[in-house]
Amino acid sequence: MIDNYGRTIEYLRLSVTDLCNYRCIYCMPPDGIQKRSHAEMLSIEELTEIASAAITLGVRKIRLTGGEPLVRRSMLTLCRSIKAINDSVELSMTTNGSLLAPMAGELKAAGVDRLNISIDSLDPDRYRLITRGGALSDVLRGISAAEEAGFTDTKINAVLLGGINESEVIDFISLTRDHAIGVRFIELMPIGEVAHWPQERFLSDEFVASLLDEAQLERYDGVAQIYRLPGHKGTVGLITPLSHSFCDRCNRVRVTADGMLRPCLHSNIEVSLRGLHGEELISAIRDGILQKPMHHHLGEYHSAARYMNEIGG
Repeated sequence: MIDNYGRTIEYLRLSVTDLCNYRCIYCMPPDGIQKRSHAEMLSIEELTEIASAAITLGVRKIRLTGGEPLVRRSMLTLCRSIKAINDSVELSMTTNGSLLAPMAGELKAAGVDRLNISIDSLDPDRYRLITRGGALSDVLRGISAAEEAGFTDTKINAVLLGGINESEVIDFISLTRDHAIGVRFIELMPIGEVAHWPQERFLSDEFVASLLDEAQLERYDGVAQIYRLPGHKGTVGLITPLSHSFCDRCNRVRVTADGMLRPCLHSNIEVSLRGLHGEELISAIRDGILQKPMHHHLGEYHSAARYMNEIGG
């Protein structure tokens, strides 16, 4: 599927829930979110049908997101159903990792190919602060379980938070010395309550780049710039929606857990997919892709109307 600006859209981020067992300070309001009725959320069957329609249109990578996808019941059923559509489609998941340890083996057996694990601090106390109560030890057990289950090319996602975790950037980079993982630093985006945060919270990629003076730019991986330090087994990635827009190579669209296709994370354009089937569903997805804007407006500090957990990350 080619959009109106010549970009090949082959990546679908499919949110399975807006619920999460964490309340990360940049993602949710302090009191959490109001739980929506089960009827408002896409069923496993609807999620599978949307995935199938997207694959028909040329999607070759599907990432399951949330909220926290592992709080959703029947996740294993959904994973198996998507892989049954076309086994060659890459199926990945972004998770906070806290519930991963007991499920890692089953997820691998159900067809999940890769994992991205969100960790914004390697210090237990700071991690608890950022997540409003999370235990870093649970996540570390999840990472170990994923490795034992046979997952490879696992990525660690860390959001850059000025005045909060910037002192840990070197520690995160050091993880790539002896471990074949990808650590990716993501610029904080002014979405939801974060739109009103002070400017010093928003670190640019230049802060990380200054610590990578010996690194070589290895490649572009979707929206990430991938670097490798000499002698390191893993890589360091920079995702820079604010300081260096990557809109010209964005190849993704999103579907929220309540069935709205969003052609751009930072736009309020939404196309409802609820209740659509067959050619009607395929046509709606195609129309949504054709509404994908050329550029976002984050540089002007416009933010999407929803919280990040509602959009799907």
